[in-house]
Amino acid sequence: MQSLYLEIKHLIIKTLNLDELTVDDIDTDAALFGDGLGLDSIDALELGLAMKNQYGIVLSAESEETRQHFFSVATLAAFIHSQRV
Repeated sequence: MQSLYLEIKHLIIKTLNLDELTVDDIDTDAALFGDGLGLDSIDALELGLAMKNQYGIVLSAESEETRQHFFSVATLAAFIHSQRV
């Protein structure tokens, strides 16, 4: 899972042009939105599209379940892992 965490962190940095951050700046278990990394709904859409392109998974923007998957790098990794099996 550690390599998947790194992949997701790199994807976040690249997709959202967060060049001032490194993978070490993104806490695996911290919230990506709000008080955590501070991402917003536009970032969520861009990240969702990147996830679809990178991993072939489709997430519903309206779903409460999707919001839970997008909570942190760890929850995203768990979701991606579950979709691969």
